[in-house]
Amino acid sequence: MSVLGRWRITRMPDYTDDYPDMMEPAYILFNDHGCGEFAFGCVTGQVCAGVGGDATTFSWTGNDEMDEAQGDGWAELQPDGSLTGAICFHGGDEANFIARRDTSSTAC
Repeated sequence: MSVLGRWRITRMPDYTDDYPDMMEPAYILFNDHGCGEFAFGCVTGQVCAGVGGDATTFSWTGNDEMDEAQGDGWAELQPDGSLTGAICFHGGDEANFIARRDTSSTAC
């Protein structure tokens, strides 16, 4: 399996249950060109990542409540088919997540 494709973020243990889906359903996407995107709460970002495989690290730039934000992160497939990882803010918080493959999506 691969991390490629769209993943629905189903849990973010560091946030209240309703925060991740505040603006839209929370997700993270990795495509086969090393790019991608994510959204959760009031945070959106464009991802630059390694491609393929069952784990990746990435950097990102985007917005947090309309303020510019950036950072890095990681994601790794788990034996149960879920994706775990973290979206880390430069000089700030770490947003841990658990995601499931979006069944309406295929690897990009």
